[in-house]
Amino acid sequence: MSEDAQQIHMIAVDSIKVLNPRVRNKRIFQELVTSIAHLGLKKPITVSLRGDGSGYDLVCGQGRLEAFVALGQSKIPAVVIQASRDDCFVMSLVENLARRHHTPLELLREIGSLKDRGYSIGDIAAKTDFSSEYIYALCYLLEHGEKRLLAAIERGVMPYSIAMEIAKAKDADVQQALAEAYEAKALPGNQLVAIRRIIEQRNLSGKRMQMTGGNRSRKQVTADALVRAYRKETERQKLLVKKAALIQSRLIFVVNALRRLLADDHFVTLLRAESMNTMPRPLQERLGGAGG
Repeated sequence: MSEDAQQIHMIAVDSIKVLNPRVRNKRIFQELVTSIAHLGLKKPITVSLRGDGSGYDLVCGQGRLEAFVALGQSKIPAVVIQASRDDCFVMSLVENLARRHHTPLELLREIGSLKDRGYSIGDIAAKTDFSSEYIYALCYLLEHGEKRLLAAIERGVMPYSIAMEIAKAKDADVQQALAEAYEAKALPGNQLVAIRRIIEQRNLSGKRMQMTGGNRSRKQVTADALVRAYRKETERQKLLVKKAALIQSRLIFVVNALRRLLADDHFVTLLRAESMNTMPRPLQERLGGAGG
């Protein structure tokens, strides 16, 4: 059910607890405050009533809630749902992960929070819509304090599979493996230079996060292992491109078919008779508003 179809309540701001607080950019937050002050609240927040009735847990809308507090408002429009405290926490984390402008450390913190609460790699992957391999790599690099490698993955400098090979290897072995891969022309030069630069920075400045778990056994990495990891990532990305092209062609077929059907008055009459008066917004936009 959409928020527009749900009943909106005026909730006291001091009765709402933020389970998963986020640090916000001051400039962006001030723009939000100014917008709400001038135009009002465009979208209500979402809260869950606690089982003991003592107040509400915030599901989404921390920025809007804090803007109301900054404006001296005592109540805020809210949609009230029924959810456990853990479900509220997870929904809040997933909403944060869905934001486009997150930094590598923010992403790491959100995924780390889910793992700390006992969720498995598979659970986190399902909730965040990332692959299990990607989540496993992030959690492994987090546990081993590999901040630089995590940032490199998020910037697209190196695939997580190569980052894992580097993290599990001794630095000297990695340097030798990269040299062998370069001499064999098994890795592109720009990729190799970017990876080498990260390793050199890592050796000079450290990982900038405390290592945990004491000494751990490390496997020896070879040029072949790095090349295999790189080629595996390349093939994975090629497969994603092929899947995307297939989905795009299917979508074009569906849109064209619907456009023809919606041009048939008898078909439109049948839809109305069945009370089928709406369609998903992305599909309606592709149809150019036809059949709206």
